[in-house]
Amino acid sequence: MSTVARHPSRAPAGTSTAVAPAPAGSPAPSTGSAPAAHAPAAAPVRPGSRWARWWVAALVGPAFLLAVATTTSLGSTGYSAISRGYPGGLTAVSSTVLRVVLDLASVTMAGALAHLTLLRARGGRDRLDISGAFELRVLRASSAVVVLAALLAVIVDAGDASGVSVLTALDPASFPVLLSGSSLPRAWLVVALCALVVHLLSYAARTFDQMLLPATLTAGVLLAPVVVTALLVGPWHDVGGDAGVITTLASAAAFGALAVAGLRAAVGRPLLPEALERTGTMAIIAGAVAMAYEVVVLAFFSGGALTALVGATGAWGVVRLLALAAAVVLGVSLRRDAAGPPGGAPRLLGLATLAAGVFVGAGVAMTRIPSPQYFVPTSIQQAFLGYDVPQDPTASVLLGDWRVNLLFATISAVAVGAYLVGYVRLRRRGDAWPAGRVVAWVAGWAVIVAVTSTGLGRYAAASFSLHMLVHMCLTMLGPLFMVLGGPMTLALRASRPAGADRPAGLHEWLVAVLRSRYLRVLSNPLLVFVVFVASYYLLYLTPLFDVAMRFHWSHQLMNLHFIASGYLYYGLVVGVDQPPRPLPHLGRLGFVLAAMPFHAFFAVAVMTSTSVIGRTYYEYLDRGWDADLLADQYVGGGIAWAAGEVPLLLVVLALAIQWARQDAREAKRKDRRADRAQSARQAGAAGGEDEVEAYNQMLARLSQRDSRPGGPR
Repeated sequence: MSTVARHPSRAPAGTSTAVAPAPAGSPAPSTGSAPAAHAPAAAPVRPGSRWARWWVAALVGPAFLLAVATTTSLGSTGYSAISRGYPGGLTAVSSTVLRVVLDLASVTMAGALAHLTLLRARGGRDRLDISGAFELRVLRASSAVVVLAALLAVIVDAGDASGVSVLTALDPASFPVLLSGSSLPRAWLVVALCALVVHLLSYAARTFDQMLLPATLTAGVLLAPVVVTALLVGPWHDVGGDAGVITTLASAAAFGALAVAGLRAAVGRPLLPEALERTGTMAIIAGAVAMAYEVVVLAFFSGGALTALVGATGAWGVVRLLALAAAVVLGVSLRRDAAGPPGGAPRLLGLATLAAGVFVGAGVAMTRIPSPQYFVPTSIQQAFLGYDVPQDPTASVLLGDWRVNLLFATISAVAVGAYLVGYVRLRRRGDAWPAGRVVAWVAGWAVIVAVTSTGLGRYAAASFSLHMLVHMCLTMLGPLFMVLGGPMTLALRASRPAGADRPAGLHEWLVAVLRSRYLRVLSNPLLVFVVFVASYYLLYLTPLFDVAMRFHWSHQLMNLHFIASGYLYYGLVVGVDQPPRPLPHLGRLGFVLAAMPFHAFFAVAVMTSTSVIGRTYYEYLDRGWDADLLADQYVGGGIAWAAGEVPLLLVVLALAIQWARQDAREAKRKDRRADRAQSARQAGAAGGEDEVEAYNQMLARLSQRDSRPGGPR
C-alpha cells in the first residue's frame, strides 16, 4: 500500500498528513486548512501495521546479527591479539549491543534533523515551521535513547577497554581508574551530554533555524566515539582520521534520511514527491562522498598492505562499501519514483533501511576486530602525528614537502566550488558581481590549503614557531580574504525565492539563518571580540595546548576554531555580508584598535616566558633538528607579534577606504536626490504659477475676512 502523496500543487498549504478518500455520501473529513477534496490522494498505512514491524526488523535485525555474531565468534581472540585482558562474554556482548544501539540511534537523529532542515516539502506560509512535525518526535525519541545508552556504555566500555568485567567496573573504587584509562568511555560522556542538550532543545524548537544548534551537537554525537578509537592508531592516522570523519557524517546523512523516510512510510505518514526527490538527492550525494572516503579508511586499516584486505577487516569494509552503493542506487530510484507513478517508494525505503542496518552492523563488527593497522611498526612521531618529521624545516622543505590535509582540502574544495557555481549562475542571468570578490574568496581558501597541506602544515605540529605562523594565517590572513568575498550575499542573489505555495529552498533557508537568534548570538560583537582575543590566552597559557596537540582530531578542531573566530571577527569589521548587528565605521575602527594591545601583550608574554609551552608534548616527539624549545618559543612569540599587528593595520587601512567610499556614495546619492528635486521644481515652475497665484489670493481673502467687524480675533 503506497503512502506517496501525488499532485502536491493541489494539496493545501502546510498539510502534513494524508487523508483517505471518504466513502460516497459521507461528510468530508477536515484537514484544518482546506476541504478534504483537495487533500493529497494517498492511502496511508495504519500505525502499528506490519509495515512498521518490518521497518524495525530491517534496521535492527542485520545490525545486531552481524555485530553480535562477530563478537561471540571471536571470543577472546581479538583481545589477546592486542595484549588486552578478556573481560568475559557478558561484557564483550554488552559493549557490542550498546554500540549498535548508539550507532542506530545516532543515525536516526541525523536523519530526523536532515528532514527537519532540508528535506521537508511543505508549502504555504508555515513551510519553515516544524512544530508538531513527525520527525521532531523521532528526534526526541532517538536522542533520549542515545543519552541512556551512552551512560550505560561509559560503565561497560570502561571495563571492556581495560579487560575487566562490567561488575568490576561498577565498583566505585575501580571505576575512576578505569575511566581514566581509556578514551572511549570519556567520549560516551560527551555523546550523552550533546544528546541531552539536543533532546531538551527539541521541545523548544518551532522553526527551521532553531535546528542549527542541535545539528551541530549531533555532529559531535556522531564523531566523538569515532575519532578516539582505531582511527587514532599508527602511521597515516591523520589521513585516515580525516577520511573517517567525512565518511561518518556523509553516511549518517544518507542512511539517516532514507531510514527516517522509511519510518514515515511505515507508520502511515504521506511522502510528498518533492520530499522523496530531495531524500533521493541527499542519498546520492552523501552516499557517493561516503563511498569515496570509505575507500581511504579501508586502505588505512589495511596498514598499507593490500593483501590484508582479504581478512575480516577487508571483508567488512567491502560490505560497508556495498551498502553505501545500495544507498546511492536506491536514491536514484527514489528520484525516479517521485517523478513517476506512485507505488514503489515504500518498497525502496524498506530496502534502504535494510542497507542502513547492514552498514551499521558491519561497522560495529569492524570495531571488534583488530585491523592490520594495529600491528604496523610505529615510531613515536607517527604515534602522535601520523608521520615522521626527520628533516630540518628549511624553506625548501616547508614549501615542497606536501602532505595533503584531507579535511581542510575537502572543505576548501566544497567552499570554492559552491561559490563559483553561484557566480556562474549569477552571470548567466546577466547580473554583475565584482571579480575582486571572487579572487578574494579563492585566495582565502588557497591560504588555508597552503598552510595546512604544505611542509608548513606538516611541521607546524612539531615546532611552536611554525605552529604560531600557521595559527596567524588561519586566523588573520585566510579569513580576511574570505569575508571580502561576500559568500552569503552571493548566495542570496544567485538563489531564487520559492513561490508562496512551494516548499522552502536555498533562498528561504539562507534568509532564515541570517535572521536566526543562533547567528545573532554568534555574531554578537562582544562575544566575537572575547573569543577572538581570549582564545590565545586560554589555549597557550594553560595546559590545554599540551593536551590538544597530542591528538589529530583535537588539532584539527583547534584549526577550525582559528578559522571560525577570524571569520566572525573580520566579518564584523570589513565583511561584505551584512551582519545581524552591523557596527558603524567608528565602532569598527575601535573594534580593531582595541584588539591590538591584547595581541601585543600575549606576544610579549610568550617571548618573555621562562617555561616552555607544551614541553611534555615536544619532548615526546624528540625532534632531532631543534633541541632548544625555549628559543623556538621566542621566535613563535615574535611571529605572533608581527603577524598580529601587520594584518590589523591593513584592516585599518581597508576600513578607512571602505569608509571613504561609503561617504562618497552617500554624497552622490544626496546630489542625485537634490538634482531630481531641482529638476522637478524647474519643470513645474511654469505650470505652477497659476496655483501659486490662487494660493496667494486665498490668503488675501482670509485676511480681509478676519479684518471685518465681528471676525475672529
